[in-house]
Amino acid sequence: MPHIHEKIDFTVEVFIVHKNTVLLRVHDKYKKWMSVGGHIELHEDPIEAALREVKEEVGLDVELIGNEKIARPFDHSHDLLPPIALNRHLTNKEGHEHITFVYFARAKSTETKALLENDKSEECRWCTEKDLKEMDLWPNVRVYALEALRRLAV
Repeated sequence: MPHIHEKIDFTVEVFIVHKNTVLLRVHDKYKKWMSVGGHIELHEDPIEAALREVKEEVGLDVELIGNEKIARPFDHSHDLLPPIALNRHLTNKEGHEHITFVYFARAKSTETKALLENDKSEECRWCTEKDLKEMDLWPNVRVYALEALRRLAV
């Protein structure tokens, strides 16, 4: 998706767990192992974006896991599932940043398939805790992936 603002965009990341593995994919621009995710589109909230990105990039239906909600629905609004984490970081575009909503998720299957050709990753991998400790990962990806396994692995 094109950027919606020249200085900052909102994005989602989803660390998907199945049994005792977490899914990572090679990011098409950075060529690094990362979670599934992408930009939040103008008509979406973070939950809708997270579910869409997972479906588009790896073809999985997942149950999103976030932090506990603290309010009940009101006439004028409803609480969204709060993210596990929230971060702000620079991108590969000079002067452009992302604010990222980080979610964990459970998958019932490990069978991945991108829905759109331009979302197809060079490589996807279901990683164990041992794999994560040995892979060349950005520190935040390693921390989030290990925490997803700690909380959701069966």
